[in-house]
Amino acid sequence: MNILVLNCGSSSVKFQLIETDIDLIEKNADKRLAGGVLERVIGQAIISVQVEGQSKIKSAEPLRDHRAGIDWILKWITSPESKIKNIKSLNDIHAVGHRVVHGGERFTMSALINDDVIREIEDSIELAPLHNPANLKGIQGARELLGPKIPQVAVFDTSFHSTMPETSYLYAIPYQLYRRHKIRRYGFHGTSHRYVSYRYRNLVGKKLEETNIVTVHLGNGCSACAIKNGESFDTSMGFTPLEGLVMGTRGGDIDPSVIEFIRNKEGMTVREIDTMLNKQSGLLGLSGLTNDMRDLVDEEKENNDRRAHLAIEIFVQRVKKYIGAYLAEMGGADAIIFTGGIGENSSIIRERICRGLDWFGLNIDKEKNDTMVCGKEGEISNPKSKLKAFVIPTNEELLIARDTVRTVKNVPRRW
Repeated sequence: MNILVLNCGSSSVKFQLIETDIDLIEKNADKRLAGGVLERVIGQAIISVQVEGQSKIKSAEPLRDHRAGIDWILKWITSPESKIKNIKSLNDIHAVGHRVVHGGERFTMSALINDDVIREIEDSIELAPLHNPANLKGIQGARELLGPKIPQVAVFDTSFHSTMPETSYLYAIPYQLYRRHKIRRYGFHGTSHRYVSYRYRNLVGKKLEETNIVTVHLGNGCSACAIKNGESFDTSMGFTPLEGLVMGTRGGDIDPSVIEFIRNKEGMTVREIDTMLNKQSGLLGLSGLTNDMRDLVDEEKENNDRRAHLAIEIFVQRVKKYIGAYLAEMGGADAIIFTGGIGENSSIIRERICRGLDWFGLNIDKEKNDTMVCGKEGEISNPKSKLKAFVIPTNEELLIARDTVRTVKNVPRRW
């Protein structure tokens, strides 16, 4: 099956075309046929696409909305220009998988999209007002363009964390607020945490129920997840993706009273403070320079910039704090898994996070750590290390494609 994977943001559309099926999943023989991103889909869009085995193609096109962006993708995929093997018309696209950020408590698994599923996603908009509306635009646009014969599947960021116990997902606030409004910790990045957990099991030969690890997704958005017996037991993001680790522009954990204090002192509205905490905080807010970890590392090294150093150290300390907490919660673990843009590519940040964790039995092999970048997958701890560490590049699009196949063919998910 040729699966089109769509990830629609507020002003962007990311896509991949993946050839996969049940037998290919079993053999880990899926193929990425093409992919790309359309940025600024409302206006003069910047488009970057790539066919496997060919160089990237960049262009600019006037687009008015997400539907127009998806229409451009479909026309390009099926055009002679793209030269994608075995794709001649829309009939060669067999299903569409959509990333949906929030499924609330309703969706604990991926779901075949129908009118009822769309209504449920709409009901979760108040829980993810920045993400679910864009995800819905992608779903609606694809349905209009492809018609009812092409099955479409929603894969939820939150579903992997639906196994968390009440002790992990409830806040210590009046219980009726959970009953009335479902105010609780949902967790995000679930597709990434689930994928790297699966890859770890493949690498070391463990069964699902034997898997006890801490996965750390570090990018512009960051989260940690305690995976116990193969299932999400706890995670750092909460009611929204703002809770938890220090991120590129998000502040992570903060005393809620700070919001009222800032409102009184600065005369800011709650909405303005929410924007500040999501878009002007984190590495950007601490450094006053950038939200890009690569630039901060360069500033620290070349210019000895104090605030760049401070931002990095606070980032590292928060990650280390969560790792320690999860190891305590689970009574230990077998490994720590690094993924995401920073986790996969910054050996310096990985080394700093692991520094001092020898007390837990973790010892990093410097040579392995330094060379494990640019898409490489493998262990970075030394052979004597009791607690192992791995770098595993995430592949959320592949997991979405695989879930789409399983859902369409009604094959039970095993991981």
